Amino acid sequence: MELARITAKGQMTIPKKVRDSAHLSAGDLVAFVVEDDRVQFRKVMPGGDEYLRAVQGTLGEWNSPEDEEAWRGL
Repeated sequence: MELARITAKGQMTIPKKVRDSAHLSAGDLVAFVVEDDRVQFRKVMPGGDEYLRAVQGTLGEWNSPEDEEAWRGL
């Protein structure tokens, strides 16, 4: 079992053994699935999910300093 700590900003580093096993590298897109108290994630392969590719370009609109300030502490 590998462990990672979540930062105050909700970020974490995926341990190297996990990245290597899942063939993950910088810039890869991952999808999260939440079921009850379990969270799973998987690498999204290019061309594998049309919906994720379609919305990927819109995700940056919520990533401004103003948005960060508005959502801080929630």
